Amino acid sequence: MSISSSKLEGILQNFVSSTNDIQGAALVTPDGLPLATSIPSAMDDERVAAMSAAMLSLGERISQELSRGTIDRIYIEGDQGYGVLTSCGEDAVFLVLASRTAKQGLLMLEIKRAVEELRLVLL
Repeated sequence: MSISSSKLEGILQNFVSSTNDIQGAALVTPDGLPLATSIPSAMDDERVAAMSAAMLSLGERISQELSRGTIDRIYIEGDQGYGVLTSCGEDAVFLVLASRTAKQGLLMLEIKRAVEELRLVLL
């Protein structure tokens, strides 16, 4: 069964548009290829996908060295907002870009819901 790109794009677009604090989202392969994106037009889909994969790879190595187990998420906090990288099964990584005003607990809940929905399409 092949992955439905249009379904993935639809889920991401709905996810981004449903909350004011979410500025973008991307689903990428661990190799750094974009599966679906809904990110600001000023950002390059392929560059975002490659950087997400690089963050994941580095995070996994750090986690192994520090004996922290399997990574659940990688979290970046900057003065302009948040970037959250979450595993979405073995074949995909989910990146979410959120504004500085996002409530972290609600953001993590929304991410969890979106990941569950994306996993169903990725099966």
